[in-house]
Amino acid sequence: MSKTIAVIPGDGIGPEIMTATLRVLDALDCGLSYEFVDAGMIALDKHGDLLPPSTLEVIGRHQVALKGPLTTPIGGGFTSINVTLRRHFDLYANVRPAISFPGTRSRYEDIDIITVRENTEGAYLAEGQTLSEDGETATSIIRNTRKGSLRIVRYAFELAVKKGRKKITAVHKANIMKTSSGLFLNVAREIAREYPQIEFNEMIVDNTCMQLVMNPGQFDVIVTTNLFGDILSDLCAGLVGGLGLAPGDNIGAEVAIFEAVHGSAPDIAGKGIANPCALLLAAADMLDHLGMVEKGSRLRQAIRDTMVNDRDQITPDLGGKGSTESFGEALAKRLQG
Repeated sequence: MSKTIAVIPGDGIGPEIMTATLRVLDALDCGLSYEFVDAGMIALDKHGDLLPPSTLEVIGRHQVALKGPLTTPIGGGFTSINVTLRRHFDLYANVRPAISFPGTRSRYEDIDIITVRENTEGAYLAEGQTLSEDGETATSIIRNTRKGSLRIVRYAFELAVKKGRKKITAVHKANIMKTSSGLFLNVAREIAREYPQIEFNEMIVDNTCMQLVMNPGQFDVIVTTNLFGDILSDLCAGLVGGLGLAPGDNIGAEVAIFEAVHGSAPDIAGKGIANPCALLLAAADMLDHLGMVEKGSRLRQAIRDTMVNDRDQITPDLGGKGSTESFGEALAKRLQG
């Protein structure tokens, strides 16, 4: 197939890991073309805007984007770029796989958990956040809707069916947040009855955190609301070695954006030691989304094989002696061989 995608190199280490990732995609011969666009600090310097309208236009036209890490300045009224992208394109499903890879600094092996997080409502609403005039009282509204709950739970069940998953856990806090979390849980129970082939259970969020640490093997697919999903997906990343191995997929009805979920790491930018795996794994998920499932699987296996057999070529955070570039070249060579 021939497909053009939007590419946002990003800030800090973003351009380095993006270069390595595109090198690997080219080695896979995916038939992809790239239209590069700016966002983040680079866009602010060049265009006076963290997220220029031209960038949104290109993403909307191609409907698929691969995104490096972006920096939103602290203070000064700047809105999170990621939140803006999610709302602009209604990217309601945030999908975060956590998969064990060999040779990483993790306490567990054989972790394979997908967190499906509602991405547009819940506790992450700019509307309804107020601070009293005396600065003594802060108020924030949590708003979950039946529509939002329905589509994220259904997405999780459809994903489970598509990927051959056996179990879904709906994570909530309905014992205390009886309206906002209770609505989500009730919807999850309704949808679960439509998928009798998928085992369904429900778990309170604090117990989920404890169970993930004590016995993560009991989880398969987790579906939950925005704030809980944000926290749990990072916890799951910690089970497999950290955010350097954590891809993120932001899926809407028309547009999908795939990203590395870690930060821009300005302290190591330009040193050539950034681990590209999170963006590479996001690219593998992008290939799945584009219908190139076999190529996505090949990419994941190549990452695994390179970690085992080309230790000198992988980055120092993974115990290797290589660089971002050497990691990408080792992967490309393996995929072309």
